[in-house]
Amino acid sequence: SCWTPGALLSTCPPTMGDSLFPVYNNFFIGNFQVAVNEGYELSGLSEADGLERDCYVFRSQIALGNCQLVLDEIPADAPSSLRAVRLLATFKSRELERDTCVATIHEWLADPSLAANATVQLVAALIFADSGNEIEAMKCCHTGLSLELMALMIALLVRLDRPELADKHLRLMQAADDDATLTQLASAWVNASLGGGKTQDAFYVYQELGDKYAWTSKLHNGAAVAQMAMGAYEDAEKHLVEAINKDSKDPDTLQNLAVCALHLGKPTSRFVNQMKTLAPKPAAISMLEVFETQFDAANATYVGA
Repeated sequence: SCWTPGALLSTCPPTMGDSLFPVYNNFFIGNFQVAVNEGYELSGLSEADGLERDCYVFRSQIALGNCQLVLDEIPADAPSSLRAVRLLATFKSRELERDTCVATIHEWLADPSLAANATVQLVAALIFADSGNEIEAMKCCHTGLSLELMALMIALLVRLDRPELADKHLRLMQAADDDATLTQLASAWVNASLGGGKTQDAFYVYQELGDKYAWTSKLHNGAAVAQMAMGAYEDAEKHLVEAINKDSKDPDTLQNLAVCALHLGKPTSRFVNQMKTLAPKPAAISMLEVFETQFDAANATYVGA
């Protein structure tokens, strides 16, 4: 079952420091290298802002695939927020240690002092979600300790095809900080999932953010998905070509290119084969392999008959 948003926030979550805006804003739109560069240029921060800056910089490095750098630079005795980011890097880069990471998260959440940490809750939610355990992930998001946890709750509800619940959570997020880039992105996810006339609204959000800040692979993909939902596959393909030029190994771009090509009557094998070379294996490829195995089994039964 899914949570209703009634108890998500008793008070608004802490607002982010304006000095960190160039870092977290670039992180949220998927401009990860710029987020890292902006983070390194900041100085004179308070201890709390410095810690938050480090978390975003290291999470940007994870998104860039530099997990070993994160593991090398965050010591085992670092503050709990950074240790949580270090655990995320381990989970993302070391498949054999994933079960251990999940067990560690359960231990941390049982500790009240760690469970009150927004970054610990966020990393826990991300790890649970990546493990296919959306219910545990939503329990973490339900704490409402940060705007990002609220956004992740919305993303999970969209993934579970519960747009009406996602819309309710979006209203809470808008009440907390309507102008935030993260809130704008969440509105695009919800509008795209609601469909109909809302899909155009979703596209406008990506267009506005891209024009205002920078067009990233993430924003191009969002715009393309909205356009595909409206049947504008040629326009969507243009956005996806821009996205693949920015990041040739992005699994979302490759998957969307394959879908777009299918609708345009073009070959999809190049994009599928590229996805098969990626590590960790994209969820779409895992699903495709299951379908191929089932088809081969059914075909063998048919031929045998």
